[in-house]
Amino acid sequence: MLPNTGKLAGCTVFITGASRGIGKAIALKAAKDGANIVIAAKTTQAHPRLPGTIYTAAEEIEAAGGKALPCIVDVRDEQQISNAVEKAVEKFGGIDILVNNASAISLTNTLETPTKRVDLMMNVNTRGTYLTSKACIPYLKKSKVAHILNLSPPLNLNPLWFKQHCAYTIAKYGMSMCVLGMAEEFKGEIAVNALWPKTAIHTAAVEMLGGSDVENLCRKVDIIADAAYSIFKKPKSFTGNFIVDENILKEEGIKNFDVYAVKPGHSLLPDMFLDEYPDPVTKKTESHGAVPELKGEKPQSPAEQRSGAVEETFRIVKDSLTDDIVKATQAVFQFELSGEDGGTWFLDLKNKSGNVGYGEPSDHADVVMSMSTDDFVKMFSGKLKPTMAFMSGKLKIKGNMALAVKLEKLMNQLQAKL
Repeated sequence: MLPNTGKLAGCTVFITGASRGIGKAIALKAAKDGANIVIAAKTTQAHPRLPGTIYTAAEEIEAAGGKALPCIVDVRDEQQISNAVEKAVEKFGGIDILVNNASAISLTNTLETPTKRVDLMMNVNTRGTYLTSKACIPYLKKSKVAHILNLSPPLNLNPLWFKQHCAYTIAKYGMSMCVLGMAEEFKGEIAVNALWPKTAIHTAAVEMLGGSDVENLCRKVDIIADAAYSIFKKPKSFTGNFIVDENILKEEGIKNFDVYAVKPGHSLLPDMFLDEYPDPVTKKTESHGAVPELKGEKPQSPAEQRSGAVEETFRIVKDSLTDDIVKATQAVFQFELSGEDGGTWFLDLKNKSGNVGYGEPSDHADVVMSMSTDDFVKMFSGKLKPTMAFMSGKLKIKGNMALAVKLEKLMNQLQAKL
């Protein structure tokens, strides 16, 4: 058998949370080059809803062409980190790349986030990343490759990203601040960078958060693995960067991103912390400017928007309903709107020729959407993308996500009239 001559052949890659999802995808990509993979994760028995253990991941890594060392590591435990690093050095002779992927998430606001959950996110995301980096740095300094890669977002101080899930944002930004500090501290010795997806990535964890219907709105984990591989190939001087997966792959010459989509051609859910469609009010605190107005549309003053705007929006929607729209949608939507002109409204696109109105629908709602009246009007008039509203926490959805996407398509058809 010929020796593997890939760029990462013989390199040792230490990956936290590598038993499944993004961590495992990065491991398999490196393994194809003949890399040694240290699987530092705490899953030794498969979870009912989150398949995969450090041992099943090790089997896949070996099958892909790499060497695997499964280590039981909860990144909250400094001793377990230290033990895994020692085992890695003993087995493979050193550590060349560290991927801080392990993460905990809770998209809950301040009053709804229990202290136990706050501690978990701070200890796994920020503290775990810091301690794992600290343990690996003495060995990374000796490597010719020497990379730390944190799966964390660009540091975006738009209050929008703090408002709905302050604890999670602080914990995740802690990982990014490790990049900011360590890149400067170890400049010339170790490349330290962050990587973040432009769109939602389909993993078992994302499915737990958004339901199985969210799958078609996502890209596959392969895009993160390919982007990470591109970073690993770069010299130590490539450091202190906050990289978005799609951007670095475009630099590599990739033009067709449909190959990464779970369902090619389907609209994609933007990931958090990236201001793809910034809200004009929130963005006054930022220098990136406001969302462009729709062509031919006069900007409305806040007073005009609130004065019966919800009722008027529903009137236009009702006048636009057709049998074909009802037949194509087959869903009942309920809107819980806060603020002036708010309350409970419904849009029935399942029965007869469809109907809209104030109050609860006569049929059980397939989808319940909660948001402010201002954001509702902006959403239906095209000033606020529903996907962006959802990811930023302005829109909360309960029920069938696939049907929620159908409503977004209907909004696009109605925007000329609204």
